[in-house]
Amino acid sequence: MTLSHAYRLCEQIVRTRARNFSYGIRLLPEPKRQALSAVYALARRIDDIGDTEGPSEQRLTGLSEVRDALRRIGPGETNLVLLALDDAARRYPIPLPAFDELIDGCAADVRGTTYQSFDELLGYCRCVAGSVGRLSLGVFGADDHRKAEPLADALGVALQLTNILRDVREDRLSGRVYLPSKDLEHFSCALDLDARGRFTDPPDRLAALVRHEAARARDWYEEGARLVRLLDRRSAACTMAMAGIYRSLLDRIAADPLRALAARSSLPTWRKTAIAVRAVAGPRR
Repeated sequence: MTLSHAYRLCEQIVRTRARNFSYGIRLLPEPKRQALSAVYALARRIDDIGDTEGPSEQRLTGLSEVRDALRRIGPGETNLVLLALDDAARRYPIPLPAFDELIDGCAADVRGTTYQSFDELLGYCRCVAGSVGRLSLGVFGADDHRKAEPLADALGVALQLTNILRDVREDRLSGRVYLPSKDLEHFSCALDLDARGRFTDPPDRLAALVRHEAARARDWYEEGARLVRLLDRRSAACTMAMAGIYRSLLDRIAADPLRALAARSSLPTWRKTAIAVRAVAGPRR
């Protein structure tokens, strides 16, 4: 199998398993599109190991194996995703050790870690999503990397908070709760489910809880949006498209929290396409 096969596989993984991100990634020139596809393909595989069914020890072993494989990555790699990633890291300053943070966050998922405070949840978000923001920045490049890195991290946090709000019910059904215990206590919510999988907390309290968390996520979007000014036009368009899709999803959740808690929220294809088109037209140096 050749390097071109490896990159085609990574792009296919992005198209089918990371569809929201694919709207932004496709806006990059081919070399950067290939490199970022390799980053996201491995991130997707790490997530899949953490989310798959099976004994927790088996999943933790799988995550450790990916960690070890990353330390051995080099020419002659037989895993196609790692082959593409190795090539991408030779062409761009991709901080591969950031994958360790992503693996740490997925291991926390496997162990069923819960979070007492928002600061604790923030640490988790920086592991699983801020790390991907920093990996992406390695592909994008920036006028001032020192300034850009915390902004890429902030944008990753915003996207992860949006994911958490989108998946509250789905996560609860699988036994996971990400929202901070202190916030649940403040709004007098327990996130218990009845026999039909519906939340038993009073609707007004649930809505207030979701809107509170959404307001926090918006603050992180505002901070992360400053990254765009430090990127080249195509990288800025990619970032704006991905962030715009998730920000629009967050707005939909906040507008109707109870609907979002009853079923997984998503945007129609036409809406995502429109956001990507505006991102192409919007970035300015």
